[in-house]
Amino acid sequence: MSRNSLYGVIAILVIALVAFGIYTYQQQQARPGIEVRVDEQGISIDGNS
Repeated sequence: MSRNSLYGVIAILVIALVAFGIYTYQQQQARPGIEVRVDEQGISIDGNS
């Protein structure tokens, strides 16, 4: 494999990693703002409206 091919493969992997990070960030932002916790103090429900 030539050096240019290796750089191309690395560039594609970096682009895929950045795209996956952006996708994951957008999915986390789209989640509803409700958090339910169960701990020693009981059940807590927090809503982020």
